[in-house]
Amino acid sequence: MPLSAPAPATGESHVLTASLDNARHLSNLLKAVHFQDHATCFATANGLRVTVEDAKCIQAKIFQEFAVQEESVTFRINLSVLLDCLTIFGTSSLPGTSTALRMCYSGYGYPLMLFLEEGGVVTVCKINTQEPEELLDFDFCNTKVVNKIILQSEGLREAFAELDMTSEVLQITMSPDKPYFRLSTFGNAGSAHLDYPRDSDLMEVFHCNQTQTNRYKISLLKPSTKALALSCKVSIRIDAQGFLSLQYMIRNEDGQICFVEYYCCPDEDIPEPGL
Repeated sequence: MPLSAPAPATGESHVLTASLDNARHLSNLLKAVHFQDHATCFATANGLRVTVEDAKCIQAKIFQEFAVQEESVTFRINLSVLLDCLTIFGTSSLPGTSTALRMCYSGYGYPLMLFLEEGGVVTVCKINTQEPEELLDFDFCNTKVVNKIILQSEGLREAFAELDMTSEVLQITMSPDKPYFRLSTFGNAGSAHLDYPRDSDLMEVFHCNQTQTNRYKISLLKPSTKALALSCKVSIRIDAQGFLSLQYMIRNEDGQICFVEYYCCPDEDIPEPGL
């Protein structure tokens, strides 16, 4: 960690500390889930999870390696303010330079401390934390997953570019038989379907146990396109209740792999579209 200036002595022990050589890696991931002003941070020895909710239907998670001194640490923070601080030196650095970051949190009631250094200049930011709110638990686990595929992200990016986004819903069909994996929209121009065969060059994993067809509001899926644009692979999973998990694998400039995950509940309010 190239921070040349040590953090000022505060007499406080930190329950959460984090160091990154390039703050832009974290800010890019946070931008991918910045569709609400506030986020809940949950840290364990396994890493930091940042969760953002919209109408209790979507959650997005970011996984990074951080050090914690307790079993778990949870706090709520203004995501807009955090992003402003992370990009305080600007969104693009000069060639060969980067903004180093150290984050410290001393526990309940304390602010999140950011120490950012670029070109020998150190900036210290204190961001007030809030009482974490109870998050919606989708109870989504691997044992309940019915169908799963892993697709190269370029395939999903092309689909979102070709399908009719005037449609209120995106219909997803996953099946062990044809059409295998189908995306459908029902917009002003009529119905549109995009099929992916199981032996497609874009398909890396295909595990489908039964035919499932579910619809999801496009307005809830659109925020995930920020993460899609950064990702190289996407895991698409659907459980027995039709809950959808989109997990995007993102590789930063240094080769480090992070994940952004979206959960979305199936839509039951919109009547069956005409085919």
